[in-house]
Amino acid sequence: MLRELRIRNFAVVEELSLEFGPGLSVLSGETGAGKSILVEALALLVGGRPSPDMIRAGQSRATLEGRFEVAGVDGLEGLCAEAGVDTEDGWLILRRELRREGRHRAWVNGSPSTTGLLKTLGARLLDIHGQHEHQRLLDRAEQRRMLDAYGGHEDVAADVLGMWDEMVEIEGRLESVRAAATAGRERADYLRFKAEEIEAAELDADEERALETESSRLSHSEELTRLAEELHHRLYEGEGSIVEQLGDIGGRLDALVQIDESGLRFADLFESALRTIEELGRELGPYRESVEHDPATLDVIRERQDLLYRLKRKYGEPLTTIIEAGAKARAELDSIEGADDEIARLDAARGHAASLFHQRTKDLAKARLRASSKLAGAVNATLSGLGLEGGRFEIGLEPLDAPGRAGAERVEFLVSLNPGFPPAPLARVASGGELSRLMLALETALVSVDDVPILIFDEVDAGIGGTVAHQVAARLVRVATSHQVLVVTHLAQIAAHADAHYSVGKAARQGETKTSVRELYGDQRVSEVARMLGGDPDSDASRAHAEELLAGRL
Repeated sequence: MLRELRIRNFAVVEELSLEFGPGLSVLSGETGAGKSILVEALALLVGGRPSPDMIRAGQSRATLEGRFEVAGVDGLEGLCAEAGVDTEDGWLILRRELRREGRHRAWVNGSPSTTGLLKTLGARLLDIHGQHEHQRLLDRAEQRRMLDAYGGHEDVAADVLGMWDEMVEIEGRLESVRAAATAGRERADYLRFKAEEIEAAELDADEERALETESSRLSHSEELTRLAEELHHRLYEGEGSIVEQLGDIGGRLDALVQIDESGLRFADLFESALRTIEELGRELGPYRESVEHDPATLDVIRERQDLLYRLKRKYGEPLTTIIEAGAKARAELDSIEGADDEIARLDAARGHAASLFHQRTKDLAKARLRASSKLAGAVNATLSGLGLEGGRFEIGLEPLDAPGRAGAERVEFLVSLNPGFPPAPLARVASGGELSRLMLALETALVSVDDVPILIFDEVDAGIGGTVAHQVAARLVRVATSHQVLVVTHLAQIAAHADAHYSVGKAARQGETKTSVRELYGDQRVSEVARMLGGDPDSDASRAHAEELLAGRL
């Protein structure tokens, strides 16, 4: 809901601030007073295209600001979240600055914004009827959505969209698998060779160090045997060995201890050293015997090392990299070899999805046909009462060459306002007043499903009066039970039914023309309605008629 509109230096408006409430609000005033300026200001706030002459003469910039209460507006919270706009407090403030020089600027809730975001948010906030470029119901996609909502088959339309997306996803995967299979078949031989070569090697990530150790032992087996023999002889087994010499030293330590008992600690150290040397000498014997002289085994080890070297040069180091390369080659090869099965599975899935999709599009087409007849009947029943005698509204359902994400037909609202002329798209209706009343007829029929909260009608009363004016007013009141409705009008019959009445006036002061707007109450409103009736607003007869109209709205 629009709660406040502020304008500064816009057209002939120097500065004004208006507050709005729910229900039906009307703006009236003398011809040329600038009633439509407020509509233009709102159109610009939601992304309309500005022009330099919209800035007040003598000023370099104009500012427009609208404060909207948006809690519960369908789809708006998600749009704001996606754009990074915080609406937790339930308010949305749109602000736009027009400049004669430089770029125009925009803000949403105080943060710089783009015109595109204003349009996106504006499409969920308000709809202006009166000028083609601002009318949401002239958009065929919106017409299709409204028809589906009116018919209560939005779930069927959602199914069609979901099934279409599923088919597109399957088709994309199928193309990807086919492309991968084609490319893979060209390198399958290479992958197979690579995988088999690495797998045949039976690599162990830790084997290189073990091979190096064993290769070194076998390569130096004779030297190892000789060294072990010498050490064993000199330490333990030979005449005059170190163990034998240490025995003599042990006797001398015993003599020392007999003289000085404090030397016991030296004897303990000596015993420990003697045991270590004896153990070392004994162990060297078995080690000497364990040293192998095996040229054949050495050859096998060197062949294995050569294999590892070649693999590392070909596929990279270390061995873990080679092992991973083999696993990847095998996985890719398995994928290629299983591509035909995957293609067959996806083909079947595509066929099944297409079958469900085509059946659901048929369901949607039937539902749209029923809803279009019902909606057209509801609109046509009101056209005569709105001063559109002989008018005819239809909904075109043109079959498409192939069903798509929105169904199997193109939906378009058509109208003929002159007998003998075939119905044409709404956008071709020339008269602003006729188009506004046609939109009012549509909004009346769609009142329960149209989720845009603010509707603005400009020129809705052009060329009508009398009974038709009362019919238009009645329908505006009906729409205003579920929407906030703003109407620019010159008809007293419509103004008398409003919940709030604003008067637009223009005056020249000090060589400047200025437009002002004020909300009317009590006698002020009676006087304005009397003026709109064409009489003297101060005469008793005119005021009595005005009071009668105002009383009739209660």
